[in-house]
Amino acid sequence: MAVEDHIRALRTKHATLDKAILKETSRSLPDDGKVAEWKREKLRLKDAIADLSRQHVM
Repeated sequence: MAVEDHIRALRTKHATLDKAILKETSRSLPDDGKVAEWKREKLRLKDAIADLSRQHVM
């Protein structure tokens, strides 16, 4: 169960970043540096989720 809980937590963080990116990019002067950093983090989380999912299946 611990792996599933970790995957769920990573997905929650991913969704939170997605919302933050949408909110920031809807501003008239978004902070492009912040958005780029969040997008990199989202990709890192996506990779971690995929890795854990593959390991959990085996």
